[in-house]
Amino acid sequence: MGVSRLTADMEKDINMTEKNENLICGRNPVIEALKSGANLDTIYIDGSSGSLGVIRRLAREKGVVVKDADDKKLSRLAGGASHQGVVAEGACGEYVTAEDILEVSRKKGTKPFIIICDEIEDPHNLGAIIRTAETAGADGVIIPKRRSASLNATVFKTSAGAASYVPVARVSNLASCIDMLKENGVWIYGTDASGTDYSKTDMTGGIALVIGSEGFGISRLIQKKCDFMIKLPMLGKINSLNASVAAGIFMYEVLRQRSQAE
Repeated sequence: MGVSRLTADMEKDINMTEKNENLICGRNPVIEALKSGANLDTIYIDGSSGSLGVIRRLAREKGVVVKDADDKKLSRLAGGASHQGVVAEGACGEYVTAEDILEVSRKKGTKPFIIICDEIEDPHNLGAIIRTAETAGADGVIIPKRRSASLNATVFKTSAGAASYVPVARVSNLASCIDMLKENGVWIYGTDASGTDYSKTDMTGGIALVIGSEGFGISRLIQKKCDFMIKLPMLGKINSLNASVAAGIFMYEVLRQRSQAE
């Protein structure tokens, strides 16, 4: 008996599933995923629809971020599948708490080395930062719940698997989290062109490096929370670097200083 050929529709469904295996589309599937406690990262909802209140309520109870999206964005996310005004994106890793990240250094017997991403919205940048954080020996990465990329499939892929090893905390209030870190002996180093030369700044103590957003840098509130501001020298006509590139230079300077201090 010969093997039957796949129909065009069947091939389309298979390709769609492979491409969007991290997504859940449609009202009932998303509701059931929320009820079951599935590891969801973000739910995108058509803000013009008033019939999705139950999903918003369940998401709020489960601590899942909800973002409004128009039909065009939902259709793009769903890859052509019927979305009924809602698409949920599964998380590619479990989030931890900021306290869990502090515990990493305690167990290692080293001073804290933490990366704080202030509104890094490009998932490729976040993934690259996580990848470098892993290779530079950072204890973990902290991101805000709002206005930030999250542990989605793109971040996981860009991190080259490092997201499996680097603890990532997702906090609702970044300023309060910084206050908690300070109470635990962590100095906060902001990165901005107004700071002092990074290579002339002592970063051998407990440290949290704050990396600002791609377009606007560190927010004003978070700048006020920083104990130090450091910068990279800019000798060319372009006066800024990609966020993940700059983060990598700063991280390896911390590693260099710590290695020499041993």
